[in-house]
Amino acid sequence: MALRVALSAFLSLVVAMGIGRFAFTPQVPLMIQDHQLTLTSASLVAALNYLGYLCGSFDAMRAHRRVEWRLQLGVWGAVLLTLLSACISGPWLHGLVRFLIGAASGWAMVLVAAWSNEQLLQHGRPGLSAAVFAGPGTGIFISGMLAVVLHASGVSAAFAWAAYGVLALLLIAAIARFLPRSGQLHRPDRAPPALVLDARLKRLVLSYSLAGFGYILPATFLSQMAATRFPDSAFAQFVWPVFGGAAVTGIALGIITRRWGSTPLRLAIVLWAQALGVIAAVVLPGISGLLFAALLIGGGFLCVVQLSLQYSRELAPHHARYLAGLLTTGYAIGQLGGPLLSWIASLLWHRLDPALWVAGAGLLLAGALVIPRSAA
Repeated sequence: MALRVALSAFLSLVVAMGIGRFAFTPQVPLMIQDHQLTLTSASLVAALNYLGYLCGSFDAMRAHRRVEWRLQLGVWGAVLLTLLSACISGPWLHGLVRFLIGAASGWAMVLVAAWSNEQLLQHGRPGLSAAVFAGPGTGIFISGMLAVVLHASGVSAAFAWAAYGVLALLLIAAIARFLPRSGQLHRPDRAPPALVLDARLKRLVLSYSLAGFGYILPATFLSQMAATRFPDSAFAQFVWPVFGGAAVTGIALGIITRRWGSTPLRLAIVLWAQALGVIAAVVLPGISGLLFAALLIGGGFLCVVQLSLQYSRELAPHHARYLAGLLTTGYAIGQLGGPLLSWIASLLWHRLDPALWVAGAGLLLAGALVIPRSAA
C-alpha cells in the first residue's frame, strides 16, 4: 500500500510539475523559431505561469473543503492543458494556458505532497516521502529527452506540445484510480494548536521565496541560452535533461546523506551550490558554464524543496499542509520576480546576464537566512 501511494504521488508530480509545468523550458526555442514568442514575450508568458502557481498554492494552503477535488483537478488539469497547448498560438493564449497550468501544478504540488506524507506516515514508511520529490526531476528528464528527439526531427512547437500531452495522459492513466477521492484525505479529529510564525519560520519562508527567485531564470531559459550559444548544435538540446537528471540525483544524494548535519545546514549548503551554478552560467564560457549550471542548479532544485518542507515540519509538525502551502506561495512570489527581471534585462541590455547576477545573489542570501545562528 505504501509503495502504491509513493508511486502514485511520484507519477502525479512527474506529470503536473515535470511535464505540465516545466515542458515550457525546452519549448521556448521551438516557439521562438515558430514565431509564436520572442525572448521578451516568453518572459511574460513564464511570469503568468508563476502567477498561476502562486494562486494555486495559496488556495491549496487555505482549502478546507473539496481538497481531493483540487488534487484531482490539479493533476488532470495539467494533462488536458498541455494537450490544449498544441491547438493555440500567440503569447496571449499561451500566457492564459500557462497561468491555468501554473494553478493546477500549485494545487498538485501542495496537495499531493500533503496526501503522500500523511499516508506514508500512517503506513510507517515516512522515508519514502523524499523519493516522491524526485517526481518533478524525473518528469524534466523524460520530457527533456523527448525534446531532444523532437528537436532533431524538426517538428513544430504544436506537434511537440501534443507529444508532451500524450505522454502525460499515459502516465496519469496508469495511476488515476489510486489518487484520493472525496473524503479520503485525513482530517484531524481536533484542531491543532495555533501556528506561531517564530523567527526561524519567518527566515525559512523568506529564504524559500528567494530560492524560487534565484533558480527560476536559469530553469526557464537554460535551453534558450544553450540554443543561442550553440545554434544548430545537438548539445543545446541536452542541457534540460541534464538539469532533470541532476535533480533526481540530488534527491538520491539527499537521502543518502540525510544524517549528515542538521536540516537547515544542509539546506544552506544546497542553496549556495545553486548560487555557484547561476554564477557559472555567466562567467564560464562555452559548454562548461551551462553544464555546471545544469548540474548545480538542477541538483539542488528538488533538494531545496524537500529540505525546506522537512525543516518546516521539524519546526511546526502539526501544521504541515499549511506550511507547505505558505512556503510554496512564497516560492511562487519569488518565481514571479525572476521572469519580470529577465524581461527588464532583455529590454535594456538584450541579454540575461544582469538578471542572472541578481538571481545568484538571491540564492546566496537564501542560504545565509537558514544557516543555524550558532554556526553563523
